[in-house]
Amino acid sequence: MDDISNPKQEQPNNPLHGVKLKDLLEWLVENYGWEQMASKVNINCFNNNPTVKSSLKFLRRTPWARDKVEQLYLDLQK
Repeated sequence: MDDISNPKQEQPNNPLHGVKLKDLLEWLVENYGWEQMASKVNINCFNNNPTVKSSLKFLRRTPWARDKVEQLYLDLQK
């Protein structure tokens, strides 16, 4: 069987492979809420009139903040 048919094998050690940033953020908001997220990752887009749209825009432009949010997601998935 061809390895190309199984996309999960492309990055088997990457737990975020195939997870969209929007889905990750929506899961965090649904399960923890903006307030709790802001207490764990102190970024303005979580503290001041938070929306998924504005947060996505900020996280896509700010690698250090995206890394923190992705790590929060991974920590809370355990």
